[in-house]
Amino acid sequence: MTTSNYQVSAEFPRVTTAQIERAKKFQAAILCDVAGRRGTLNSRVQALHPAMRVLGPAFPVEVRPGDNLMFHVALAVARPGDVIVVDGKADDTCALFGELMVAQAEAAGLAGFVVDAASRDTDTLAGGNFPIFSTGRNPCGPTKGLPGTLGRPVSVGGVSVNPGDLIVGDVDGVVVIPREQVDAVLDAAEAKVAAERGRLEEIARGELVSPWLNGALQSAGLPAL
Repeated sequence: MTTSNYQVSAEFPRVTTAQIERAKKFQAAILCDVAGRRGTLNSRVQALHPAMRVLGPAFPVEVRPGDNLMFHVALAVARPGDVIVVDGKADDTCALFGELMVAQAEAAGLAGFVVDAASRDTDTLAGGNFPIFSTGRNPCGPTKGLPGTLGRPVSVGGVSVNPGDLIVGDVDGVVVIPREQVDAVLDAAEAKVAAERGRLEEIARGELVSPWLNGALQSAGLPAL
């Protein structure tokens, strides 16, 4: 692949700034629930620090296990606000990134990393402000010599990720919302938050049995409470 091909791969539709601002109100769990309980990455992909939160359009990257050449290319061509999402094959035999690559990403204005592979320089990165979600830790560095892809669909943590999809990650994990479904999911999230707020008010009034519980028991062939 030539440099021009890399640049072409970086050109794809992304979730809008307005959609991203709207999504900031919601936990990953809320978005997953209203998206049909789909789209959450395997729990091995976790925030480096519980306070970290990532939000933005996906810039997908696929690498061979233990090699980060295409990750470096993504750093060079991704747009400010992008979340670099790396299919690293869940490899934890070496780290795909560390302090230097995160410093470059911060300088480029990227929104975060979601990497299905190991990281290193943990003490420094966990205390920083750049959102990092990764799989395991390993002090060994990667090679930089194998081809891969970027700006194309990948599978990360058991979930399909397309260029420009909405990525939301917090202490519970990472959820991927397909770009064409974002508005509908956000509408449903607003309704769910309102319903949960109402349920909390019911609990505060002492109404401790969930309204749906007896119906669910009867549907399962069990007696109501």
